[in-house]
Amino acid sequence: QVQLVESGGGLVQPGGSLRLSCAASGNIVEIHQMGWYRQSPGKQRELVASMAGGGNTNYPPSVTGRFTISRDNAKNTMYLQMNNLEPEDAAVYYCNVKGWRSGGRWFDSWGQGTQVTVSS
Repeated sequence: QVQLVESGGGLVQPGGSLRLSCAASGNIVEIHQMGWYRQSPGKQRELVASMAGGGNTNYPPSVTGRFTISRDNAKNTMYLQMNNLEPEDAAVYYCNVKGWRSGGRWFDSWGQGTQVTVSS
């Protein structure tokens, strides 16, 4: 079992910054992909940042240049740095990690979600 625990959400003014963290625990052998998603009321969950196991990153146009995904392998933690936040960025943010754990078993785990509110 791979568990993900998120932290770092909160209230920020438009133009402000937040950094989300996602700490993983479990016997992870190899990561296939990591990602950050968000979901606001009445909308589908959308991918806002991804990082392949080799380190390549991808962002949708709506957050390109403002959001950055990164990871610290020593701490088994991934991050989402969000700058110049806009009211439209308000949502519950979820981290996701896919890969293999000990014994060659595939996993696809989600964090519990953390609320980001952007308001003056």
